[in-house]
Order: sequence, then C-alpha cells, then structure tokens
Amino acid sequence: MVKNIDEHWMREALAVATSRGSDPASTPIGCVIVRGQKIIGFAHNECQTMHDATAHAEMVAFRRAGLAVADDDNEGGELRGATLYSTLQPCGMCTMASIWSKVGRIVFGAGRNDVHRMYFETRHIDTLDFIAKAYRDDLTFTDGVLREDCVRLYYPPDAVLSADDQGNL
Repeated sequence: MVKNIDEHWMREALAVATSRGSDPASTPIGCVIVRGQKIIGFAHNECQTMHDATAHAEMVAFRRAGLAVADDDNEGGELRGATLYSTLQPCGMCTMASIWSKVGRIVFGAGRNDVHRMYFETRHIDTLDFIAKAYRDDLTFTDGVLREDCVRLYYPPDAVLSADDQGNL
C-alpha cells in the first residue's frame, strides 16, 4: 500500500517538475510535501526564475509548506508528520533543510548515481549520510520510487557536457 501511495505522490512531483518544460539543462526537479494525504507545499526548481541559488524545488516547497501549516502553536512552520517527495535525491542544502524542518520522511526517485554529476556537489558527499548521522531518529528515506521516470528528466551519468553547460562546477 505504501508503494502505491508513494508512486501517486511521486507522479505529482513529476508533474510539478515538468510544468515548465523538461530540458535536462534547466534541472527540472519537482517536489511535493504531503501531510495527511494533502499537498501542503510544492515547487519546481526556481533558481533561474528567482535569481536565487537557494531556490531549489525542495527549499521553495519548504517555505510554502511552512506558511501553510504555521499557526499560533507552530510559528516556525515545522513539518512534523510530513513526507517530502522529490524527483531527484536532495542535495546537501535541501537534506539539511529536511532535518531542520522536521519532515518525517524523504522519498526520491533518481539517486545521485543515476544522473550526471552536475546535479550534485562536486565533492561527492552522499547526502544520505546526513540523514544517517542526523541527531534525529525519526527521519527516514525511501529511494528509487518511479526511478526510471525520474531519471529520464536528467542527463545520464555518462553524458559528455562542456563545463559551460554544467552547474555546480
């Protein structure tokens, strides 16, 4: 049952990722944050449109979800009980934000070894180590949900790209 639920929400993330096109050069990452079977935040990568290097899909979705759940008892917009769905394994910044926002679970489709290195930090730090070593015991992850559908959004690991065509270099 969880697999079907995860696939449902990952399809939503895929729709968000491709809502403005699917050119792998534009890093079409999609993210939805779900709590109680309801999307409370969603976004695609908006670094170029917002002129903000931190406007990754997950970061924008965190901000929107935090606003959606904030109230007098939760002024910080903590996302306890929520699940983050992302078409690509979150980078270091987004993984740390997952820890700080207190989501309970991260689900992603394509992993760092499924795609070209341009989509990740050049030092090849595995962000899953952040989760394993986090001081929170209640954050879990599931990888590979609709992996093949997600992988198709990005350049493959062996793609030959000029340095000018690659981010993060």
